[in-house]
Amino acid sequence: MPSVINDSCIKCGTCASICPVSAMHLSDSQMVIDPDTCIDCGACIAECPVSAICNDAEATPEAISFNAEQSKVCPSA
Repeated sequence: MPSVINDSCIKCGTCASICPVSAMHLSDSQMVIDPDTCIDCGACIAECPVSAICNDAEATPEAISFNAEQSKVCPSA
C-alpha cells in the first residue's frame, strides 16, 4: 500500500530527502509519490511537517490518481 501526498503539500522536499527508494517527484504544484516505487516504509509520513502524506487507504481517489499520473511525467526530486 503506497503512500500518497495530498494538496496541502508545501514542496519543502523533506519527504524526498528521507525516502530510501527515491519515490518522490516534484510536480508543478506539489511533491508526488510514484506508487510503483514506494515500498510503504512510512518514513515520509512521519517526517512531513504539514501532515500532507498518508497511506493510500486513507487518501482520496483524486490524490491517488494525481500522484500516480504526475509521478510518471515529473523528474525525480
